[in-house]
Amino acid sequence: MLQEDLWRAVILGMLQGLTEFLPISSSAHLILLPWLLDWEPFGILFDVILHGGTLLAILIYFRGDWKELAVNIIRNGRNPERRLSTGDRIADAVLIATVPAVMVALCFRSWIEEVARTPILIVSTLTLFAFLLWWADRRSKGEQSLSQMNLKQGLVVGVAQAIALIPGVSRSGITITAGLLLGFSRGDSARFSFLLGTPVIFLAAANGIFELLQSSDGRALDPTVVIVGALVSFVTGFYCIKYFLRFLETRTFTPFVLYRLILAGVILLFCFW
Repeated sequence: MLQEDLWRAVILGMLQGLTEFLPISSSAHLILLPWLLDWEPFGILFDVILHGGTLLAILIYFRGDWKELAVNIIRNGRNPERRLSTGDRIADAVLIATVPAVMVALCFRSWIEEVARTPILIVSTLTLFAFLLWWADRRSKGEQSLSQMNLKQGLVVGVAQAIALIPGVSRSGITITAGLLLGFSRGDSARFSFLLGTPVIFLAAANGIFELLQSSDGRALDPTVVIVGALVSFVTGFYCIKYFLRFLETRTFTPFVLYRLILAGVILLFCFW
């Protein structure tokens, strides 16, 4: 039993680390794999640990960015004119972009969990937002840099992120799509998506801890299983960020668009076979 749980922890950790950052929808994969394989859920604690792994991956990979943003906030916080003159508004954009997702989660989370977690809906969102990503990728000229992002643009990306609460949309996918449509490059769109994921993943983990304190969801797990899941999620997430950003220096999002469409087709086969 322990060996089986360890293999499942490895698979789910890899799945979380990859799909959290690639534009292919982590929620869709984490819902569909247990459904397809008839796995018993590990519970809230394991979900929190997996999110903690990817959160640590973002914090460590972008440690330089976060340090620079924190220094700018402290240095320029009492002097708005100086702060605006630096052109570094990324921290403000991240903060304002987080608000829509939090509001939608508070208002519609129950509906999303009860109604929107169906295979057919996931097929629809995988397909629709695959074509939207493809169109945005072809249309974008990438003329703006991330340092030019203003609060209005940050809010637009934030609204897009709120839509990603629906399974199959993909948080990274829809925020990257929004960035492309706003005129940012592939790399900058992905970079902002990852930075924006930091507070969202943190809030998801914190919410999981709160729910864990309120219930005894899931069966008791061997600590080794939890540690393995966390480590795999962290390592996979870290290298996913690294190589995905490198990939975008010379490639388009077409492979991910095709993957989403193929996945949607496979789900349909399982639903009507």
